[in-house]
Amino acid sequence: MQRLVFDGPHTLRWEEAAEPTLDAPEQALVRPIAVATCDIDPAIIQGRFPLAGPYAFGHEGVAEVIAVGDQVTTVRPGDKVVVPFQISCGTCDSCRRGRTGNCTTHPFMSSFGLGPMGGLAWGGFFSDLVGIPHADAMLVPLPAGVDPATVASASDNISDAHRTVAPYLATDPGAEVLVLGGPAAASIGLYAAGLAVALGSARAVYLDTDPERLAIAAKLGAEPIEGKPTERVGRFPVTVEAAGGSKALVAAIRATANDGVCTSVSVQTQDVALPMLEMYSRCCTFHTGRAHVRPTIPQVLDLVATGRFDPSVVTTQTVAWADSIDALLEGPVKLVATR
Repeated sequence: MQRLVFDGPHTLRWEEAAEPTLDAPEQALVRPIAVATCDIDPAIIQGRFPLAGPYAFGHEGVAEVIAVGDQVTTVRPGDKVVVPFQISCGTCDSCRRGRTGNCTTHPFMSSFGLGPMGGLAWGGFFSDLVGIPHADAMLVPLPAGVDPATVASASDNISDAHRTVAPYLATDPGAEVLVLGGPAAASIGLYAAGLAVALGSARAVYLDTDPERLAIAAKLGAEPIEGKPTERVGRFPVTVEAAGGSKALVAAIRATANDGVCTSVSVQTQDVALPMLEMYSRCCTFHTGRAHVRPTIPQVLDLVATGRFDPSVVTTQTVAWADSIDALLEGPVKLVATR
């Protein structure tokens, strides 16, 4: 089979590789049919994030089930499924508590398509076939009528955005939301703004300096405000930092209202001095870290299937499978490759 390999900055290539096989009755084989870029992918390809190749690339996508083991009961060949990027068994204590990103059955941070960071054994989604170790626990059937390309990022980025707003709007309906957008987590910030609107926020503000991202935020129903992430535009019960960098992170915390929640979805590679006294005084809750995507994917798919949220608005480029390399090197906000 063919798979796409990342060798190093600005270097991608197709290679022939052995096909994965069914080695246990709970496994499945899937054929990716719509694969999206994660926000971290452009940084990796451009050499801005230190992840060494070579490794099989891609970790967001929808696939067709090709074969299943004897014990698999939730999917069958021909089904279209969202494949979460994290490997999870569904039965360990972490998985049963919904902490599927920290499954204890496998090595820490096991995931598809992230090379040494996620383990090299799992393969990537830009491949003809991918082996799924726990099909019933991991694979989420695609609802009827939902285009695979529309939800290719449900594997990671859409679900990551969902956790920044959904739990808080569920307990505080109509809460206003501020998203500090930027290049670090470009699509996650936009998804967060759109999901805030879909979930009933009375005001979802998207702050950014980039005209393209501001226009997308407006199409999602958010209120776009042009400005640097450090500019003060008020205090909000829910804030999302997606801009990247220590200044944006501190600004997001300082924009969080009394008893509010701030979630950072950008990857901070340097230590950041937090304004702890301010956070303490305002009873600010701060959260960062990888999203546990598997439990969230069905909620995302329901929002799309019922017409309340359209993530395709964030997709800035869709290409044929054979054109993936050139498109990946260009680094659009959100790329989806289909076949």
